[in-house]
Amino acid sequence: MVEQNDNILLTARQVTKLYPGTVALNQVAFNLYRGKVNVLIGENGAGKSTLMKILAGVEQATSGQLMLEGKEIAPGSPREAEKLGIGIIYQELNLFPNLNVSENIFVAHERTRGGVVIDHKSQEERTADLLQRLEQDIDPRTSVADLRIGQQQIVEIAKALSLNARILIMDEPTSALSNTEVKVLFNIIEDLKAQGVSIVYISHKLEELMEIGDYVTILRDGNLIAEAAVQDVNLTWIVENMVGRDASEQYQPAPHDIGEPILKVKNLSLPRPRSADYVLKDISFELRAGEILGLYGLMGAGRTELFECLMGDHNYTADEIMLEGQPIRSDHIRGRIQQGLMLIPEDRQREGLVQTMSVRNNMLLASLRRYLRGFMLDGGKEQNAVQQYIEELSIKLPNAEALISSLSGGNQQKGVVGKALLTTPKILLMDEPTRGIDVGAKQEIFDIVVKLAQKGLGILFVSTELKEVLAISDRIIVMSKGRISREFSREEADEEALVRASAVGHGTASTDSDLTDSSEQSTELVGV
Repeated sequence: MVEQNDNILLTARQVTKLYPGTVALNQVAFNLYRGKVNVLIGENGAGKSTLMKILAGVEQATSGQLMLEGKEIAPGSPREAEKLGIGIIYQELNLFPNLNVSENIFVAHERTRGGVVIDHKSQEERTADLLQRLEQDIDPRTSVADLRIGQQQIVEIAKALSLNARILIMDEPTSALSNTEVKVLFNIIEDLKAQGVSIVYISHKLEELMEIGDYVTILRDGNLIAEAAVQDVNLTWIVENMVGRDASEQYQPAPHDIGEPILKVKNLSLPRPRSADYVLKDISFELRAGEILGLYGLMGAGRTELFECLMGDHNYTADEIMLEGQPIRSDHIRGRIQQGLMLIPEDRQREGLVQTMSVRNNMLLASLRRYLRGFMLDGGKEQNAVQQYIEELSIKLPNAEALISSLSGGNQQKGVVGKALLTTPKILLMDEPTRGIDVGAKQEIFDIVVKLAQKGLGILFVSTELKEVLAISDRIIVMSKGRISREFSREEADEEALVRASAVGHGTASTDSDLTDSSEQSTELVGV
């Protein structure tokens, strides 16, 4: 266990946080060690993000104390926390899409000339330095709305680094990053530690935590469960304390029958704007009723774009797209949903949820027509339908009228899944559905996927996690640079084969050294 003579920078003592109907934190103690990576672990709803928001001044504790170098602090706002040297990288991207990269990094603490005029040149130069440190070739004047989600995550990290904080909270900082970007971030973390910066690191990628962490604190249901030095524990110990049960076994989907083809796609292509090149080229595949078809590929392979095309969100070309033997003719998203296609998007914040609305209203957004009674909505029917999926998906919340933004990231993701299921789809397109979801909740999502397959739904499942794709899929398609490079049955697929197939067309990525680099996925344990 952790020795008592280690240098503790900050201590949380008996911190409690109450929301109406919910105890988010129950007399939690937490130690932050100087110049160390302090890993905070727990299932969705365990209280991790709530505790960090209290440290960062976003929320205030109902009771308890925060002691910084022996002095009590109580930051009442993020600005007060910043003055104390506490910065945070949020799990949910906290950017303004209508501003450029530089403006986002310096929002609320702009550099000025004479205290009046914003010095855009100085901000852009500093931004360029930060992005170079992160090994990113992003123009500081690029609009954030034009960046892919991984690049937006980089901007969030750069924004936090610009504060020169002595305590830096990283809440799921790698959830949208590639392997290369993760390695760059880890190098920066080592530099920050050498400078004496204390880091709180939250992630559901457990092997990643074992690599980067020095100390680990585990919360469950708002309670402190365990604290230890990382060198004294292993993954099994962590998962058992997280979920309260053994989680060493590989996930094995329940049996489900696979029927006739329900979706046929032939020669789908998506031209790259203002270019002779293609984002997608001649994509052809079949999906059968009751089948879970995994899609795997590196960043930029075209998986998300394929889903967007299937939902009618791009001007693509295709020889044929058939659903249950009938051609899909609708060219807009609403029509595709009505025909039985539904997407769970990768970016739940921008594309899956409306943060100012309740859980109930978010879940009903895509299926309101089903609850019309004349010109009015049937509130009782709505409530029953929403409650059914709240229970089936084990969404932790005080009630369905709570704001979706008040839920943990994983429970928000379950709300997106519930919204999709309320449309009663025939085909479910799941783009990184377990992003930001813990080990226990991941099995719940897997179980829901299998139950849907048992009911005859066709499911397309995208994940950058090799172990996830291998665990859940009946068949796997690998994409590389906008094309399908290989197809595998469940029996013949393994990590090395998928990585080699994903590296087709990526130059030297198929050499032994690059193969090792590509296969070192930051994975979670798959299963319980």
